[in-house]
Amino acid sequence: MSTVSSPVREITVAHSPDSDDAFMFYGLATNKVRMPGLKFSHTLCDIETLNRQAQQGVYDVTAISFHAYPYIQNDYALMSCGGSVGDGYGPMLVSTRSFTLDEIKLKKIAVPGKLTTAYLALELFAPGIEVEVVPFDQIIPQILEGKYEAGLIIHEGQLTYDKSGLQRVVDLGRWWQKVTGLPLPLGGNAIRRSLGRETMASVTQALRESIQYAIDHREEALSYAMQFARDLDTQLADKFVGMYVNERTLDYGDDGREAVRRLLDMGHKAGIISQTPRVEWV
Repeated sequence: MSTVSSPVREITVAHSPDSDDAFMFYGLATNKVRMPGLKFSHTLCDIETLNRQAQQGVYDVTAISFHAYPYIQNDYALMSCGGSVGDGYGPMLVSTRSFTLDEIKLKKIAVPGKLTTAYLALELFAPGIEVEVVPFDQIIPQILEGKYEAGLIIHEGQLTYDKSGLQRVVDLGRWWQKVTGLPLPLGGNAIRRSLGRETMASVTQALRESIQYAIDHREEALSYAMQFARDLDTQLADKFVGMYVNERTLDYGDDGREAVRRLLDMGHKAGIISQTPRVEWV
């Protein structure tokens, strides 16, 4: 007697090739975590490309910068897990020499993309500042070559800039916390609304289980994530993952959700974000 197997639905997932994203998706990427009826296929891509592809609705689930969310909110909702939130730390302005906050606002800054949350925070910190987009992994090298006096760094550069002889001028996560009293939400995961409520909920649950699995099996998840840890030894990679995959990644918490709303509202009021943000969680 033959059994009819129910069809398996493929869910396309895209995230950035960073140790923190690799760590949180470890359970799903290696099939340690499974969701009946769903099969996940993974694509790795830098965050600015993902922000732009999300506007074309390329993937079912995609990592995005929060700055990009208002531009895709009609087609995507935010998952309530998988966020990278800086609690008193975040993207940094670095330079080869020390500048005052007033001086740095007059410099041309190398930034990793105009849809990144780092850029949104920079614009809130220094409205109208002059910037030039440079691939995020080229910002430190180009400052060292003298092409720019200062740059805005994200990802692992936050832990390695001083090895290159650079100085931190301002940590925008710390600045944001002083201004608002809130953590700085940098990136999250968005899910396509057309999947339907039930599938959206199942996929969100699968991601939450994947994050929990990685936290519970830290060593094996970290050794998997190490292949994506640019220029970091195990100790620094462990520190970096701890900064951006933690209890807040399982759930933003009330202050984390409030921080997302506040950040996008401030960006909209300041004229940086042209769409009126409507934040909706799965």
